[in-house]
Amino acid sequence: MQRDARAYLWDALQAAELLREFGEGQDFAGYQANAMLRSAVERQFEIIGEALNQLSKADFELAAQVPDLGRIVAFRNILIHGYAAVDDALVWQVLTDRLPGLTDTLRGLLEP
Repeated sequence: MQRDARAYLWDALQAAELLREFGEGQDFAGYQANAMLRSAVERQFEIIGEALNQLSKADFELAAQVPDLGRIVAFRNILIHGYAAVDDALVWQVLTDRLPGLTDTLRGLLEP
């Protein structure tokens, strides 16, 4: 039985909400100094990327409504496969600059 495509949106939104919580009250120096926080942030970005990758396979039209979906999946691939060379500044920038817009998009796509 195939999973409902909207479940992938829900998974991505849950990860985005955790990322918002993880980043709350943090600055880049604190992020960079905290290995557990960096690992947690990277993991949630991996989940978002994988969920949206699966969404693109399950419902192309729905996935097409997520701006920069290809870049999000590519970011996930960098985090997983390029783990030895992850750029903390890039991850922080995505967390602080890009995540709010993605979160809004995911919420909007999940509204009835």
